[in-house]
Amino acid sequence: MIRLRLALAAVTVIFASPAQAYWEFGHQTIARIAMANVRPATRRAVGRILADETLLGTPECPARTPADAAVWPDCVKPLKDAEGKPRFGYAYGWHFQDVEICQPFDLQPACRDGNCVSAQITRDVALLRDRATPRAGRVQALAFLLHFVGDLHQPLHAGEKADKGGNDLAAAYGSYSPPRFNLHSIWDGPLAERAITTGPSLVRRYPAAERARVAAGTVTDWSHESWQVAHDVVYASALGGDACGASPAKVTLDDATIASLVPAARLQVLRGGLRLAKLLDAALS
Repeated sequence: MIRLRLALAAVTVIFASPAQAYWEFGHQTIARIAMANVRPATRRAVGRILADETLLGTPECPARTPADAAVWPDCVKPLKDAEGKPRFGYAYGWHFQDVEICQPFDLQPACRDGNCVSAQITRDVALLRDRATPRAGRVQALAFLLHFVGDLHQPLHAGEKADKGGNDLAAAYGSYSPPRFNLHSIWDGPLAERAITTGPSLVRRYPAAERARVAAGTVTDWSHESWQVAHDVVYASALGGDACGASPAKVTLDDATIASLVPAARLQVLRGGLRLAKLLDAALS
């Protein structure tokens, strides 16, 4: 009982903290799936680049391994410079693209001036392919790429309902509803963790045909797909089937609804991992 209380207290602290995309477990899992499915040459190239992780100048946020690097862009968010300003404030808008789910899909407004997750994924691939990119820039581009592909596959980073990707919609996960918990928190944390730990491990080498099928398409295609998942799955399940209906002050996902969402959440993690592997091969092999 004491252990249970301590565990719940720790979870409450995590859930009450500012939302981070997919939190650590989701991002690390996507990175591990990718590394299990890249070409050997790509795996070696990733290791060489991350050997320079000290060039990032962020000892508080290590990026020694792909799993570490995949959470580095969230870890550095609170870091300040000598003047007390956010060191990486310029990247805050790169983690998402809030495309309205109840209007026709249109990336242009959300990606103005390249300030969205899909545009940054494309940019990071280009930086890694360019042999003229400085070593420090390559480490940063790799860390951002490892992270942003995960962000894109968290549906509430790809679609929203004028609620900051579900951050403004209070929510309960079954009977669990700590302060400031919201729909975004559910998809970032407990639902992602349940999906990843349900069934056989997602971290394994997949057959070539499955890798090709899941990773088919472009970053824009994947953006559209995640946006559609936000509409068809995330908001529809939270709002009683009508994704574009009025949002109440608070929604509750009951146990049956949570169980029904696990396959979709699990598929998004798999898609993220295999698509990240495809991009890493394209950038580094």
